[in-house]
Amino acid sequence: MNKNFIITGTEGFIGKAVLKALKSRGDCVYQIHQDKNQWENDLELENQVKDCDGIFHIGAISDTTLQDCNEMLYWNYTLSKKLFNLARKYNKKVVYSSSAANYGNGNGIPNNIYGWSKLLAEEYGLKACEKFVALRYFNVYGPGEEHKGKMASVAYQAYKAGNFKLFPGDIKRDFVYVTDIVRANLHAMTLERGVFDVGTGEAETFEELVRGMRINYDFHSKDIIPNWYQYFTQANKDKFMPGWFPIYRVVDGTKEYRQYLNK
Repeated sequence: MNKNFIITGTEGFIGKAVLKALKSRGDCVYQIHQDKNQWENDLELENQVKDCDGIFHIGAISDTTLQDCNEMLYWNYTLSKKLFNLARKYNKKVVYSSSAANYGNGNGIPNNIYGWSKLLAEEYGLKACEKFVALRYFNVYGPGEEHKGKMASVAYQAYKAGNFKLFPGDIKRDFVYVTDIVRANLHAMTLERGVFDVGTGEAETFEELVRGMRINYDFHSKDIIPNWYQYFTQANKDKFMPGWFPIYRVVDGTKEYRQYLNK
């Protein structure tokens, strides 16, 4: 039976991919864009929440380098609270796109304003909503990120450049392909509550990622690495959603991504 969902952030990388998946299976979708007029239309927003079967809250400022606290917190926290309060009022399920940035350097203290904004929204949602699933994404890459500029994945940036400079040292990340992120969102809507990691559960080097894109690389000087830089991220497989697992490793994802970009 087809359902009626609300989704935010459909102009973005992940939101657009989830929207496509929902429409492909015949669901009806009301899109909330990153537009203050739409967010501040209280009557329209409340009517949509009241009549929906669930909410995918994906939209956010994803620029981890943004230093404007007011701007970041308005879009990522204040508006999230508004949506979560309506979800609580009408007892609607929320699948929230959180972030591995919440972990910081493994101590649960975010390294930047973006991480704090996502953590605060996640914590508020868990308190406000009975049915709330937070998905902590790791390093996402894949088709649909072409508009992201400096915030696009290293996989895409390297492909576009034709060669690439990496930071030196023992740096590893958990690179998760966007198809697995979409699968995670759809699966999360079948659950009631929880905070889950969404990654591969295996940290791999940036060298492996760039080699997978068939791009040559070199290294920057070590002294340009920012103090707040994360040297290691890896999803905890024990924190995966019950019934969900990733199907793409870097070798698989980069192969499919190359084929997409080559077209």
